[in-house]
Amino acid sequence: MNGIADRGLSSTSSGIGQTDWLADALGLALAEGSPQPLATRLYHQLREWIQTGRLVCGQRLPSSRQLAGELGLGRNTVLAAFDQLLAEGFLVTRHGSGTFVADLAFPCTTQPQPAIAVGLTTSHTIPARADAPSLSSRGTSLLAFCHASQERPILAPGVPALDRFPHGPWQRLVRRHQQRMPREWLAYQAQGGVPTLREALADYLQLSRSVRCRPEQILIVQGAQQGFELIARLLSDPGDKVWIEEPGYPGAQACFAAAGLDLQAVPVDDEGLSVAAAANAESPRLIYVTPSHQYPSGVTMSLSRRLALLEAAERHGAWIVEDDYDSEFRYGQRPIAALQGLVDDSRVIYVGTFSKVMYPGLRLGYVVLPEPLVEPFRRANARLHREGQYPVQAALAEFIVGGLFSRHIRRMRDCYRRRQALLRKALAPAVARGLRLSDGQAGMHLVAWLDEAEQERELLRRGAAQGLSLSPLSSYYLETPARPGLVLGYAGTVEAELERAGRWLAREWLSLG
Repeated sequence: MNGIADRGLSSTSSGIGQTDWLADALGLALAEGSPQPLATRLYHQLREWIQTGRLVCGQRLPSSRQLAGELGLGRNTVLAAFDQLLAEGFLVTRHGSGTFVADLAFPCTTQPQPAIAVGLTTSHTIPARADAPSLSSRGTSLLAFCHASQERPILAPGVPALDRFPHGPWQRLVRRHQQRMPREWLAYQAQGGVPTLREALADYLQLSRSVRCRPEQILIVQGAQQGFELIARLLSDPGDKVWIEEPGYPGAQACFAAAGLDLQAVPVDDEGLSVAAAANAESPRLIYVTPSHQYPSGVTMSLSRRLALLEAAERHGAWIVEDDYDSEFRYGQRPIAALQGLVDDSRVIYVGTFSKVMYPGLRLGYVVLPEPLVEPFRRANARLHREGQYPVQAALAEFIVGGLFSRHIRRMRDCYRRRQALLRKALAPAVARGLRLSDGQAGMHLVAWLDEAEQERELLRRGAAQGLSLSPLSSYYLETPARPGLVLGYAGTVEAELERAGRWLAREWLSLG
């Protein structure tokens, strides 16, 4: 029964809005076979939910008449359960208002509680689990990279302008392809993605990013993270070394750590990942880079560094994982060609995502594979993750071919340029007093460099109280000492909130000086 309680009967302290579907949850619970009378089962179920915090203090219950009608029970059955709970003090009535969960002397809450397996007892004690979950060493390592996200992502990096997405045209495309999808798409698929999407992507990547590929080399995945996971599984073994940028993208760090790889931090400077700094490092199996727009510093890898990286990969027999996560958004300078397209038959695996240019909930990305890897990756992906969302993939192909994709990118580029300028203007008083910002020639965020770790901690503390998703630069480092700073996402924050947050941050930074 606790599985039903886990649906969240108590998302607000007052219980407003809960009574409409409380009957549905009770109906499911009572549908389970039991020799006990219905009134007894209803009483025990309501009492258990009150004891475990699923029904919170002060929450209003439906009337006995309403609940009886929705459950298909006699009203006397519901009244018998309510009367017993009222007699024991679990419920109270308020004249003219209804029946409510009592403010109990034993543990009671006005907030949702996690599931607790309890047995109903006559005492007011709730037994707790003595055994904590035992995670694997890889699971424990993975959780070190998992941080809670804020409900209101003001200044959160990596969040696109969802308020500017062309929802109507996109929904019409999706509906049309769902209505017309071939019957075979209902079955398991192993094509590597809808052919029309791979063809559209091949044309787009060759023109916009100078990527060398045929449609057959593209594998459609459920986001870049799944691409990283496949690369780690198929091309490395636990304990293998992976060179990774320092500071670097936590999502990639998490994927490689979860695969049991040994993460080797390679410093990033003004020209990108420093191959020379890794001269004495152990030979890697994988090398992860964001050369077009390094995450989070924002620098672009120079041509000499790119050539040196390709030479190092060849020398070590390593695969380069090129993450091109937001290359579409550049301001005031020409796009930089992808590392993958510099040489023929290179050891580069190119990974892209639609989370930034479309929206994160789309859960679609792609991997451009060297010819020898195409077949094993396609088979492994079909086995491990299956393939799906073919109607959505087909809609995305039409979105690209029909020109909606390129128009959307142009609009977003203009939007993000304006939002970055607005954030810079709001931060100008602090910049005038010494706050340093990254150049912002590309991407969806700025970095505010700080002088002391204590400044970073204090601004995070104050920002959390204001509902701001300030992202500490230090959290992007694998090793210490980490450089303090803030990664400020401007793309997904509407103008009014962006201006307010920027002015607040400027004032708080100045107050620390």
